[in-house]
Amino acid sequence: MSEKWPDLAGRIEGGAHVLPIRVYYEDTDFTGIVYHAGYLRFAERGRSDCLRMAGVHHHELIEGEKPLAFAIHKMEIEFLKPARIDDLLEVHTRYVTLKGARIEAEQKILRGGDVIWQAMVHAACIHQDGRPARLPKAVIDGVEDLMKRGG
Repeated sequence: MSEKWPDLAGRIEGGAHVLPIRVYYEDTDFTGIVYHAGYLRFAERGRSDCLRMAGVHHHELIEGEKPLAFAIHKMEIEFLKPARIDDLLEVHTRYVTLKGARIEAEQKILRGGDVIWQAMVHAACIHQDGRPARLPKAVIDGVEDLMKRGG
């Protein structure tokens, strides 16, 4: 299937992951404007697909034999302009910190080159019991290599 859909998980441009998104009716409120929580879903897809392109798959995050996960602990968000039904958007994701248990991303959602939403996302790698876990070296290496590809 990946041969038919080579860009399903997005692409790398200028050191950032870019994921195209179309706004559907289900993303909007009764006015046809994207509901505020919809942007969080778009951003999550961008972060997940960026990690996927770096060879990091959530179901494969393991330390020893213990599963790991990512937990968001802080987001700084700016809603700049509304997106509407049928808009074509791009979610830009750039990982800026990969250290210890921390993984932080700058994200922007653009419409026609204009930034309409932006966020700084602070996450931690954790064990299933909620304790912090160091980021696996494969995660750090994969993300750093991916971010270098786009220049």
